[in-house]
Amino acid sequence: QVTLVESGGGLAQAGGSLRLSCAASGRTFTSYAMGWFRQAPGKDRDFVAAINWHYGSTFYADSVKGRFTISRDYAKNTLYLQMDSLKPEDTAVYYCANNLRSSMVRVDTSYDYWGQGTQVTVSS
Repeated sequence: QVTLVESGGGLAQAGGSLRLSCAASGRTFTSYAMGWFRQAPGKDRDFVAAINWHYGSTFYADSVKGRFTISRDYAKNTLYLQMDSLKPEDTAVYYCANNLRSSMVRVDTSYDYWGQGTQVTVSS
């Protein structure tokens, strides 16, 4: 069992920055990867970024590449998403997720545990 708690969402202006955190507890040492997904009103949940939990390799959606940075503090069991150069289209609820065994890190069905989500709103 893994429990995930996100924090750090809020309101930002276009061009600004926010940093999301996700504190993980439980059997995280068995994780393959952790990721961030987002869901805007009326839209499907989309992949944002993922990181291999043990080796640190990263993966990004094209829409955020070069603007967002995913990282983890292995010792603290904490996942981060640094979001820079924010755009109004980044407005969504952002979810942290834990993937126990699948290499398909861009697919939401590969993830076994999810946080409750944190709202990010970017004004123009």
